[in-house]
Amino acid sequence: MLASKRPLLIALFNRINYRVKLDAESLMKEASKATGLTNFGEGNLKEALSHLINSINREASLHAFGLFISKQRILNVLKNRLYVEELCRKHPEIEELAIEKPIVITGLQRTGTTRLQRLLAAHPDVRSLSSWEALNPAPLPKDNNNKKRKNFAQTAERALRYMSSDFFAIHPVEYEAPEEDVLLNDMTFVSAVSEATMNIPSYSAWLENQSTLFSYQYLKKILQVLQWQNPNKKWVLKTPEHLGNLEEIFAVFPDAKLIHCYRDPLKVIPSFSSMLYHSNRIFSDEVDAEKLARHWLQKNAKMVNGAFNYWEEHPNSPVLHISYYDMMRKTKEEMNKISSYAGLAWNEEIEAIIEQKNNKNQQHKYGVHQYKLADFNLSKEEVDASFRLYREKLNIPYE
Repeated sequence: MLASKRPLLIALFNRINYRVKLDAESLMKEASKATGLTNFGEGNLKEALSHLINSINREASLHAFGLFISKQRILNVLKNRLYVEELCRKHPEIEELAIEKPIVITGLQRTGTTRLQRLLAAHPDVRSLSSWEALNPAPLPKDNNNKKRKNFAQTAERALRYMSSDFFAIHPVEYEAPEEDVLLNDMTFVSAVSEATMNIPSYSAWLENQSTLFSYQYLKKILQVLQWQNPNKKWVLKTPEHLGNLEEIFAVFPDAKLIHCYRDPLKVIPSFSSMLYHSNRIFSDEVDAEKLARHWLQKNAKMVNGAFNYWEEHPNSPVLHISYYDMMRKTKEEMNKISSYAGLAWNEEIEAIIEQKNNKNQQHKYGVHQYKLADFNLSKEEVDASFRLYREKLNIPYE
C-alpha cells in the first residue's frame, strides 16, 4: 500500500479544519512586518508567488495542516529574501565574491546524486550547502553561533519524521547534512520545489514557459552570502533539476564542473514516483498516484532529452557521466576519477576520510524503500519508450 496512516496530531488538526488563507500581497506584508524590512530585491517575485498561490488555492486540495505548513514555508522564503537583500545592502562586497569552479552534481532523481554529494562534501577541500543553511541562508537577528538557524532546521527534521515516517527511508533529510541547492533557487519561486510536493498544474504550466536564468543568478548571490559567512573551499552543488537548466548553469557558472549520474529508468521512475507520492501525502489526502507519476515521467523525459540536445550542441561542455552501478561497486576508484576531473587532491588520507563517510551512509540506513511500477499503473514499455535515447546514449543496463 502506498498510503500511510496520518499521524494523530495532524489528523486532529485537520478535523478542526482551521484553514489559513494564502494571498501573495498579504504574505509579503506579513514577512515585512516580521522582519522590519521591505526590499525583496530584483526579479518577478510577486508575479511568481501569485501564480503559485493561485494554483494552490484552486487546484492543490490541501488539507488544513498542509495549507498551514505551506504558508509557513512561503513566509520563511519571503523573510529570507528580505534578510539576504538587507545583508547585501550593508555589505556590497558580498556580490563581488567569486564562486570558482563549482562542482555541479545532477542526474535523474534516485541515481545516487545524494550519496555522491555527501561523499564529495567529506573532501577537506570541498564545501556543501547544509540543510540548516538552505532553510535560512542569511544570518538571523541576535543569533549567536547560528543557534537559531540550526534549531529551526532540527525542528524541521523532527517534524518531517513525524509527518511522514516512511520518507526517511526514501530520502533522508538531516539538518546538518548536505542539502539540495534547489531550495536556494526556490527563493525566486521559479523552481520545481512546490511542484514536487503538491498538485498545481496551472503553476506547472506557467513554470514551463519561464526563464530560469534569474533563479540561477539568485542562487549565485546566496552562495556568495554563505561564502561571506564561511569563506573557504570549493562548492559542491547538487540538484536533479539542474539537468534541465544546463544553459543557465554555464551562463552563471562558466567554469563549473558538471557530474551527471545515471541509472536504469525502470528503477528511477517508480522510486521517484514513490518519493513524490509520500511528499505530496504530507500536504493532501487527495493524491492521484498515477497522475503524479505520469506528469513527472513526461517532465523527466523532456529534461533528459534536453540535456542530450545541449551536449550535442556544446560538445566541449565539461561533463563526467557516472554510473550508479560503478559507484556502488567500486566507490574508491570512481571517487578517485571524480576528484581528478574536479581538480581535487586525492591521497590515502583523503581516501580514508571518504571511505569513513561512505561507511556511515550505507544504503537502507533508515529502512528499505519498497516500490514498483504497478503502484502507478505504468508499464515497462512506456518507460522504456520515454527514455530510449537516455539508455542508448549511456549504454544503461537493465537492473
